[in-house]
Amino acid sequence: MAAEKPHMNLAVIGHIDHGKSTTVGRILFESGVVQQHVLDGYKKEAESKGKGTFEFAWVMDSLKEERERGITIDIAHKKFETPKYSFTVVDCPGHRDFVKNMITGASQADAAIIVVSGTEGPMDQTKEHVFLSKTLGINQIIVAINKMDAVNYSEEKYNDAKDKMSKLIASVGFKPAETPFIPISAFVGDNIKTASANTPWYKGKTLMAALDDFKQPDMPTDKPLRLPIQDVYTISGIGTVPVGRIETGVLKKGMKVSFMPANVEGEVKSIEMHHEEIPQAMPGDNVGFNVRGIAKNDVRRGDVCGPIENPPTVAEEFQAQVVVLQHPSVLSVGYTPVFHCHTSQTACMFISLDKKLDPRTGQVKEENPAFLKAGDAAICTIQPTRPLVIEKAKELPQLGRFAVRDMGMTVAAGLVLNVKPKQMR
Repeated sequence: MAAEKPHMNLAVIGHIDHGKSTTVGRILFESGVVQQHVLDGYKKEAESKGKGTFEFAWVMDSLKEERERGITIDIAHKKFETPKYSFTVVDCPGHRDFVKNMITGASQADAAIIVVSGTEGPMDQTKEHVFLSKTLGINQIIVAINKMDAVNYSEEKYNDAKDKMSKLIASVGFKPAETPFIPISAFVGDNIKTASANTPWYKGKTLMAALDDFKQPDMPTDKPLRLPIQDVYTISGIGTVPVGRIETGVLKKGMKVSFMPANVEGEVKSIEMHHEEIPQAMPGDNVGFNVRGIAKNDVRRGDVCGPIENPPTVAEEFQAQVVVLQHPSVLSVGYTPVFHCHTSQTACMFISLDKKLDPRTGQVKEENPAFLKAGDAAICTIQPTRPLVIEKAKELPQLGRFAVRDMGMTVAAGLVLNVKPKQMR
């Protein structure tokens, strides 16, 4: 048995209709995950519904509703391998209604491919996704300039999209000089696995080759276990099985764990990954695990599992650095939108606006501002309306980042500076 390749979670993000699902489908096909005969089946079905070019997208959009509407709703997980890594693709929806699913996807990713159409260049949603990716802790990206076949492989169109995307990613702190910009056609297959004769002017790597240039994410195994729960299943013959991705620490068989804010504890009986039982699991692993002493209704999505001796922190209130992305009016004390943090979605109230910052320098511009508007950065004190596990971003960044949603859009994003813990009996 060959040694396991290091694992990475890869988000594929971008505006609706820029070809994210098709790009993912093409990668899965080129890496041998999806066989030709399966694709031919999808192609027939797509043609029968009058969506002849959607066959690659359908590889990912396995939900029936998505096929009917032709858009990506939930986050599908698919695996593929490159010579260096084993990747799990988190296909993030680009459609406006589904940004909250995209946040869940991006917050689990180690790296991202940002897909932008060569015909249109970056759109509003591309901007929102790029900003969120950075705020949610993705530090490595590839920009795939897609639909090159639709612009006759024009170098000018590629350069135009590249310039706009360079400005956009630089504005949130990515370095364009270190970022590959790859002209691709996901539909035709240009520059995905093999260099395309259609783009003789492009001298860089193919998309699959560029993926192997990503740096392996740090393994925070020295930190306490933090495992946000995504779902809880009851499996006959086994019992209650919570499922989630380990953010920090190590989950071991026989370990005594507590779930917060549910405030229940038990002992880990078994751990499963990809339908195989394993003795322990590491950061980045998506696992299901059975816990003795826990019933189905004791634990739910948004709870976090940790060791009994160092349980996850439940916040009475917390102080955070918040950036307001967009808001139709202003944000003031008493505002109570929904905070998306790890797998939890919890309404939280702004109880004080402490300092307004200059977003470029981080210096304090104003103490106790009356309100915040789009583009402002500030330090605020926030109180969850019901128990929420959240940690300091400095200590456990994976559980210290959040996005703020209201009125169907992402209004702000931020990092936790301090937590005032709630006393859990």
